Amino acid sequence: MAQSQLRPPTMADVARLAGVSHQTVSRVLGDHPNVRDETRARVLHAIEEMGYRRNSSARALVTRRTRTLGVVASDTTLYGPASTLFALEEAARAEGYLVSTVSLRKLTVGTLSEALDHLSEGGVEGVVAIAPQRSAVEALAELRHPFPVVTVGSGPGVGIPCVNVDQHMGARLATGHLLAAGHRTVWHLAGPEDWQEAADRAAGWRATLEEAGVEPPMSLRGDWSPLSGYRAGQELAGWVGRGLTAVFVANDQMALGVLRALREAGVRTPQDVAVVGFDDIPESEFFAPPLTTVRQDFSAVGKRSIALLLDLIEGRDPAGTPRFAIEPQLVVRASTFPYTADPGAAPT
Repeated sequence: MAQSQLRPPTMADVARLAGVSHQTVSRVLGDHPNVRDETRARVLHAIEEMGYRRNSSARALVTRRTRTLGVVASDTTLYGPASTLFALEEAARAEGYLVSTVSLRKLTVGTLSEALDHLSEGGVEGVVAIAPQRSAVEALAELRHPFPVVTVGSGPGVGIPCVNVDQHMGARLATGHLLAAGHRTVWHLAGPEDWQEAADRAAGWRATLEEAGVEPPMSLRGDWSPLSGYRAGQELAGWVGRGLTAVFVANDQMALGVLRALREAGVRTPQDVAVVGFDDIPESEFFAPPLTTVRQDFSAVGKRSIALLLDLIEGRDPAGTPRFAIEPQLVVRASTFPYTADPGAAPT
C-alpha cells in the first residue's frame, strides 16, 4: 500500500516531491515574496498532486492566528438577522476566514458572556454581534472581551464600533414617497418596542411628517409577524374613509398581513389605501399587489462589518468609535400607485 494511502501527506512529503527544502514549502504557503516563480510553481504543483492540506492548528501555534471569526446572533428565523448572518459568513470567506456562530434565543449579559467565553476558547480573533435589540447592546457594553467586537443593527450612540443600514433614511424615503403621491398623512405600523431598527424607522416616519407640517396620526405596533400585521390591518380598515389613505409598515411580513386584512374588509390597495413595507424580502414583488418597499443592502453590511473587524484585529484602529451607515433604496411597485382623491377612479 502506498504511503499516501496510509496517512495524509505532510509538508516534508511536498518538499521531497518538489525537490526543495521544508522551509521553501513553508515560504510558499505563507506567500513569502522571496521565492522564485519557477520554484513556487513547482511547489504548488506538488501540493495539488499530493492533495496536501495545511494543518490549521499547527499553523495557529506558529502564527498565533486562527483565521476564524465569531458571530453572535439571535432571532435568526427573521429575514433581517438571517440575511445579515449569511452576508457576514460570505464576506468572511471572501477574506479567507472561517466563521464560528453562536445563535442565542435572547441576548442578555449572561448569555452573551457565555457565548463570548465559548468563542474565546475556540480561538476566534474577533466577533461580530448581530444585536438589533437595545437591551442586547446595553448588555454587550457591560462585558469585557479579549478581542475586537463589532455590532450590526445596534443603531448610533453606542460605545462599540458598529455597522448599520440607515433605518431613519429608509423610513424617510417610504413616508416621503407617500406624501409626494398626494396623501395628506401616513399611518405607521411599527415593530417591537425594544428593537432599535423599529425605533429608528418610527422616528424617520414621524420626522418626515412633522417637517411637512403634518401632525402624525397614532401608530400601531406589531412583532414583525404577518399575524400581527393582519390584526393591525383589521384595525386600520376601520379608519378608511376617516382620513386613512396610506400606511408605512415597518417590515414586509407585517405588510403582507395588512394587505390581507384590508382586502378582506373590501379595501382596495392602492386605490383606497397605499401600503409601503421595509426589507424587500424576495416574496414582496409577488404580493397582491406587488409591494413598494425599502431595500436593505445586506451584502454591503456584511462586507463593511468584516472589513471593520479585520481593521481592528490588525491594529488599524480608526479614530474614535467607528460607525458606518449603509444607505437603503426605495423600490416602487404597484401597492403605491399615484394617489387620487377620487377613490373610485382607476389608478394611472
